[in-house]
Amino acid sequence: MAALRRSALALGPQLGRRQYSALASPLSQPLKSTKESHAPLPPQDVQVSKLSSGLVVASLEDYSPVSKVALLVRAGSRYETSDNLGITHCLRTYANLTTKGASTFRITRAFEELGANFNVLTTREHIMYVLDCQRDHVDNLMELLVNVTLAQEFRPWELQDAAPRLKLEKALALLNPTVGVMENLHAAAFKNTLANSLYCPDFMIGAFSQDMLHDYVQHHYTSARMALVGVGVEHKLLKQLAEQFLNVRGGIGSSSVKATYVGGNVRVHGSGELTHAAVASEGAPWGTPEARALSLLQHVLGAGPCIKRGTDAVAGKIGGAIAKAVGHPFAASAFNSSYRDSGLFGIYAVCNSGEVDKVLQAAVGKVKAIAEGNLSAGEFQRAQNQLKASLLMGLEGREALVDELSTQVLETSSYTALPSVLQAIDAVKSADVIAAAKKFVTGKKTVAANGNLRSTPFADEL
Repeated sequence: MAALRRSALALGPQLGRRQYSALASPLSQPLKSTKESHAPLPPQDVQVSKLSSGLVVASLEDYSPVSKVALLVRAGSRYETSDNLGITHCLRTYANLTTKGASTFRITRAFEELGANFNVLTTREHIMYVLDCQRDHVDNLMELLVNVTLAQEFRPWELQDAAPRLKLEKALALLNPTVGVMENLHAAAFKNTLANSLYCPDFMIGAFSQDMLHDYVQHHYTSARMALVGVGVEHKLLKQLAEQFLNVRGGIGSSSVKATYVGGNVRVHGSGELTHAAVASEGAPWGTPEARALSLLQHVLGAGPCIKRGTDAVAGKIGGAIAKAVGHPFAASAFNSSYRDSGLFGIYAVCNSGEVDKVLQAAVGKVKAIAEGNLSAGEFQRAQNQLKASLLMGLEGREALVDELSTQVLETSSYTALPSVLQAIDAVKSADVIAAAKKFVTGKKTVAANGNLRSTPFADEL
């Protein structure tokens, strides 16, 4: 206590001086107005360039002190074969291993010293290497970003040491029942490509050799399958860094196999009072008019709660239909997943295990009603407004913006500005949504469910 008092007494004069010195001093000259001293910076549009190698570079300068740079590669799990299932999960997990230009320690130390964040994300279509850092450090970290992407050595002893992380990541992800249901839904819905899981199967953990990993990178990490995207960075600088560091092999790489939808059932029995279930039909490829119609149908049916404790009208049509059919609490929403050449559209529900049949039948019955023309002008207009608001609010976040920008420029070598996207949504007619509902009703169904399945219907019963 005595030491504490001495410290407090020692600080007393300092605190007094600090407070005294913080008093306002007379101005020798009047300050200029904020408007004069801080002229607003002109807003910038997305700029897209295609290098001679075929690599696409895109950027949006928003004058933020923090830059976000992403290298997107068309090498997701759909491109795996039966011989290398789970290799994209490995590439995601092994992204911090030794490269030709830097050791694991140096890579980690460099990111930490410059206050940068590095992350790797995978989908069924793409692998994305994402870097967040102060804008002044982009050029310093670009070489490291390229190293962990294109120059990994995959040393056998490092692969062996990192293998248990695959099991841990998979186990943590599958603790969420929704992840397991959606993985099983894709496995049952498709015959190939999109049926591949985002996670490495247990029998392949530890089975990947140095040659297998290098071979996958060699065949898929080509200039025509990559896009470098930045937000909060000058386009000229990003383009210059791409030309300096990204010496990528040319060509389109391995050819893509078209996804084949087949439909089916995957049921994982468990205990408890709740069941997670999803029913789906084949959707539409990304960016097509049919995909936009399905997105509107999703919001007509209900794409999740918009307002806490909102009315049935706000929650969507399936919420009201299910509420009339069951007596226990439930959660249900429509989903629409689009890929390059196919997609999945359906309904996801969590409910009491004894009422799964009633819940799914009520939800599918409401889609049937829309397919028969039971869609009012007010419901259609509300869905349009919700879809546009969801899109606009989602793109306010940098993660969603970079993801959308990367996907567009990689697949089309161009970027469609938001006003054009909103116009495309306005161009969708009520008849298009009804046609999308008919496709779901008449299409072959896929059902995936986890939990107590005593009342869960099969696909042919819906």
